Amino acid sequence: MSYKYEKEFRQNLVEWFENEKRDLPWRKTKDPYKIWVSEVMLQQTRVDTVIPYYENFLEKFPTVQHLADAEEEFLLKQWEGLGYYSRVRNLQAGVREVVETYNSIVPKTRKEISTLKGVGPYTAGAVLSIAYGVPEHAVDGNVMRVLSRVLLLEDDIAQPKSKKVFEKVVMDLIDVKKPSEFNQGLMELGALVCTPTSPKCLLCPVRDYCGAFAEGRTTELPIKTKKTKVKKLSYDVFVVENEEGKLLLEKRPETGLLANMWQFPMIEQAAEYASTVELSKSYQIELGGQSELPSLKHIFSHIVWNLNSFYIKGESTKGDWFTLEQIAELPLPVPMQKILHSYKIERCKID
Repeated sequence: MSYKYEKEFRQNLVEWFENEKRDLPWRKTKDPYKIWVSEVMLQQTRVDTVIPYYENFLEKFPTVQHLADAEEEFLLKQWEGLGYYSRVRNLQAGVREVVETYNSIVPKTRKEISTLKGVGPYTAGAVLSIAYGVPEHAVDGNVMRVLSRVLLLEDDIAQPKSKKVFEKVVMDLIDVKKPSEFNQGLMELGALVCTPTSPKCLLCPVRDYCGAFAEGRTTELPIKTKKTKVKKLSYDVFVVENEEGKLLLEKRPETGLLANMWQFPMIEQAAEYASTVELSKSYQIELGGQSELPSLKHIFSHIVWNLNSFYIKGESTKGDWFTLEQIAELPLPVPMQKILHSYKIERCKID
């Protein structure tokens, strides 16, 4: 690709990043494993949220061998609250491949690293360029937004086929001597300056070379079609406590949303009292008094859960019953953590 101000754009971007980059823990290492962990965590999660998780994760799993050997339930517990749990399962699967196939050394070529479970084009490029200094593209939403505006690219960034266009642009523009700084500079610029709404153009180090700024089109670009509508589901959730003070939990299926996480019995809402009847039938529970806990909404990327929750006294020889201390060691999805907190508050009122 021929770009009139290619050299100036590259130089200003890299210099800006070197001078203005945020002080983040994963920027203090060239260890490809640690950078890989950070990139997986940063997918669909805010930087401020990731930092404590990243530090805790590497304390628990400092090397690929530690992560490869980890028990799934303990691993999920460390990821608890980050969401998108398939990310950490894929990460562990990929790391196990590194241990078994590559003698615990993360591959240095796109061809090899791309064969690892969960490593897509972006993660591959990020690890290769940041850890190994290989001039490879790492195109995410921030990068596509920046380049759409700078180069007046009208490819719909919501369409998977557009990714190839931007990957080629990055390979044409990348600083082969400083690929890490170039790629991270594009990401940082999109995160801090060239934001989705109200971009801070007056602070932009490449403003003089930006087509959208020159033509007053920053609000028009990038072009992005709207996502499909999310699916809304409504459930009744039951915190059942027996005479010993133990609570009833169930494990989610091994595949699908929140796979292998623990939850309180959750029944899709139907007619009034139908959920309670189904709960009693499923676990052969003799139910006592019931009180309402606060309802809540939890939003996933493609599904919304509307949850009504209840605290019930009940007895049964069926199901898995746990003390609060035991529950603290189990991986619970965020909505279940919130319901557990509501239960504790309600329990204190009763006591």
